[in-house]
Amino acid sequence: MVKLTLGIPEIVGSAALPRRLAWLTGARLLFMSVALALVGSLYLGGQYENRYYTLKAGLLTFGGGFVLTAVYAAALRRGTRVELLADAQLVLDQVTWTAVVYLTGGAASGATSFYGLSCLVGAALTGLRGAGVAAVSGGICYGALVTALAKHWVLPPPDQPQGIYLPSAEELSFYVTVNLLVLVVVMLLAGTLAERLRWTGGELIAATERARQAERMAALGRLAAGLAHEIRNPLGSISGSVQLLRTGKGLDEEDRQLCEIIQREADRLNDLVTDMVDLSRPRKPVFALVDVATVAREVVALAGKSGRAISDVEVTFSCDGRASRVRADNSQLRQLVWNLVRNAVQASEAGEVVNVSVATDHEGVALSVVDHGVGIDEAQMPRLFDAFFTTRSQGSGVGLAVVKRIADEHGFLIHVKSEAGRGAQFRVLMGPAVEA
Repeated sequence: MVKLTLGIPEIVGSAALPRRLAWLTGARLLFMSVALALVGSLYLGGQYENRYYTLKAGLLTFGGGFVLTAVYAAALRRGTRVELLADAQLVLDQVTWTAVVYLTGGAASGATSFYGLSCLVGAALTGLRGAGVAAVSGGICYGALVTALAKHWVLPPPDQPQGIYLPSAEELSFYVTVNLLVLVVVMLLAGTLAERLRWTGGELIAATERARQAERMAALGRLAAGLAHEIRNPLGSISGSVQLLRTGKGLDEEDRQLCEIIQREADRLNDLVTDMVDLSRPRKPVFALVDVATVAREVVALAGKSGRAISDVEVTFSCDGRASRVRADNSQLRQLVWNLVRNAVQASEAGEVVNVSVATDHEGVALSVVDHGVGIDEAQMPRLFDAFFTTRSQGSGVGLAVVKRIADEHGFLIHVKSEAGRGAQFRVLMGPAVEA
């Protein structure tokens, strides 16, 4: 089941986490390759003949990191549980750095700076959450290593100076305090900065999208102004001529069906022109007390006398009988209901039923339009109310955009539930009922 909730304009976008993880995996692969080559050359070159234990352990550590990177890449290709994969990488990176810290001096090792590096990586991946995961896991790993060395549960590397692994209590306290404090500071700074950058980036995307939308609307406005005059006049002549022709004698059943087709298509073209004009040149709503149930009932009655609802799609109406008056623009509310009903009818197959209902509960007055048609695919849901986006071959992608604009101007919330192949439900929440 796919759900979408829309209120005052919001931008819905896909996360860039998989792309960032791919870049991180590539960078990790490069780093591990360089580290592995460096440790291997030192080991094979014999420059550190008295440090074989450290070199061997380093070789195993970076070799293991290289293998883990390959595992990450394979898991990323599957594309599932990406956030969990990011967390796992951060935690295992801190474990890797702990092994490096152990080999290079324990509590006093300068390699503890790698813990902070993982915090930066975590912030780049998932913001403050990623920085927190890296900081907590790094602190636990560092604390566990220091405790294990202090309690002699883990012995220092035999080829390293033993003195640096046995600091005094004051020195140990200093190292632990400084390193943990640095972790916390880096986590907060990196995480906060990442969140600010993400917010700023989202605002920039929203502003860019609004600018593009305004540009499209301006172009549409110019087009609609010409279409309204150039198309409606011929349409009026066609509709009038067809009406006269249908009243004439001598028409057989096939001729009448052809007349109905002409009339229906003319009405559809007129609806398209109306939607384009409404979308491109919206007027400010004139608020007054409007009974939602009455408006919906009238729209359903009109739908039953026009278009496909005459023959093969039934439109029903129900109401719980409770007060359903809200402050709204009567004509715009009627347009909203009409477009939702028309969309539901167009999405339905012959013989199916479209249910329109009005109910008042603790959430307020709610209009629901339910069809049992083709449904909406999950990938299409974020763009459902975009102008000119449609999921049907004969759709214009304008009707639902008008619904969204009217809802935004009235402060209504639109909830959409759908499953591909099993219909859709559009629920418009209009706020508390207003007493007359």
